[in-house]
Amino acid sequence: MRWPCALGRAGMTSRKREGDGATPRGSFRLLCGYRRRDKFTLLASSVRLMDITPDLGWCDAPPDRNYNRPVHHPYPASAERLWRGDDLYDCLVVLDYNTRPRRRARGSAIFLHVAGQNFAPTEGCVALCKRDFRQLLSRVRRATRLVIR
Repeated sequence: MRWPCALGRAGMTSRKREGDGATPRGSFRLLCGYRRRDKFTLLASSVRLMDITPDLGWCDAPPDRNYNRPVHHPYPASAERLWRGDDLYDCLVVLDYNTRPRRRARGSAIFLHVAGQNFAPTEGCVALCKRDFRQLLSRVRRATRLVIR
């Protein structure tokens, strides 16, 4: 299936680097997800969705041992907060990008998440409108891959 989406402000790349604003090209598994229980109702999906808590973050500091992994705030290194005031992370799915092996400075926090107004560009993620995001989650299976080309 295909849905309209927002990609990174710098387009797509086959040579992803931390902070470049580009969405990596490739075929990625949907590993697991997170949701704001107060803003995104649970639905049937083969993607395991865990609750986002106010202290949940994602480390984006290349030298840190938890680079490209979830962490809890306060955290001593740079880490994005997943509990946000906007709707972008009401639900997100972690893509299998730079996870095994993790390579320092090759990009972190590459998620499938809810799109901003008018499909504003992301920092390197893929974003769908909430309706399409729900539809995708209801159809995804364990072997499903998100293809970015």
